[in-house]
Amino acid sequence: MGGLGKPPGPEEHIRITPDDGTRGVRPDEKLRVRVPGGRLERVRVVRSQDARETPVPGRISADGLRWEPAEDRLALAARYTVDVVALDGHGRRSARHTTFTTHVPEERFIGYVTPENRATVGTGMIVSLEFNREITHRAAVERAVRVTASPAAEIRPHWFGRDRLDFRPEHYWKPGTRVTVDLRFRDVEGAPGVYGLQDKTFTFTVGRSQVSVVDAARHTMRVRRDGELLATVPVTAGAPKTTTYNGKMVVTEMLDVTRMDSRTVGFGGEYDIPDVPHAMRLTESGTFLHGNYWAPSSVFGRTNVSHGCVGLRDVKGGGADTPAGWFFDRSLIGDVVEVVGSKDRKVAPDNGLGGWNLGWRAWKAGSAVKQR
Repeated sequence: MGGLGKPPGPEEHIRITPDDGTRGVRPDEKLRVRVPGGRLERVRVVRSQDARETPVPGRISADGLRWEPAEDRLALAARYTVDVVALDGHGRRSARHTTFTTHVPEERFIGYVTPENRATVGTGMIVSLEFNREITHRAAVERAVRVTASPAAEIRPHWFGRDRLDFRPEHYWKPGTRVTVDLRFRDVEGAPGVYGLQDKTFTFTVGRSQVSVVDAARHTMRVRRDGELLATVPVTAGAPKTTTYNGKMVVTEMLDVTRMDSRTVGFGGEYDIPDVPHAMRLTESGTFLHGNYWAPSSVFGRTNVSHGCVGLRDVKGGGADTPAGWFFDRSLIGDVVEVVGSKDRKVAPDNGLGGWNLGWRAWKAGSAVKQR
């Protein structure tokens, strides 16, 4: 993505504890959000346990400087997501998005599941299990997971390293498919002396099919719904020195506003934009499709100026009737965005939910269980 200027860093204004990315947070540690000046505008905290999302209640103090949860203790074996929007003393809006995970009892492993239980997702969703520790007995753990679909589909697993196990069919899911994920980890030995904790069943439903193809060379995105062309949208992709990945990517996160800082994705201090609107995450490494209000309108559909993201025309604060707002409102987590025509390599299959970039034979070869 690209930016103009460098507003004050939101991490300096919006202070969240525990710190972003912290693992093993103890249940008696305090979750706090605060700002030194201005006011908190919105705080949303979600706790994810066993593929179930639960909002964490809390309140903003009367002076607008602090948010505290209603719960005194954090839950064990959970992932917390914190989204904050605040105004500084000059009325400038900024946002922060952080995550942390809490302590898992010793000698136990759990899998953090994507997507959430009872979610409605796009046809490109991949079932992904991220484990809290390395799994050395991969075949035993793989056998303890059963993913089924109605209508029936052949679904196969693929390991990425020793802490992630993904499942997908050969082709995108059919709209209307109901997928069931059975985890039978309890008392399964995942590593020497380390046993599973979960014994759960989750389901999700596949919604309509939406696949959007970004042509970086032509500066367009063709949005197809159930095979029919909905619209051709002008875009700006990665500039010649900071190109966008080619390949199939899946929307894994949707944020109406977020901060983007070039230093968090391997660049220098080229940009730090505190209020990027209509942001949809495509890779774990930081590729987003998002609204862009700082570039001149003339670049969309004509030239590529971003630092690797795909930008759609927008206005500050996010407009409902802009191309970015239109696309955001018609998207689901699990939708596919495919990039073609970029002078970059294909996105890695383990970067986000990039597994669709592996052929079916290569995907099946990633199983730890030998097939007869």
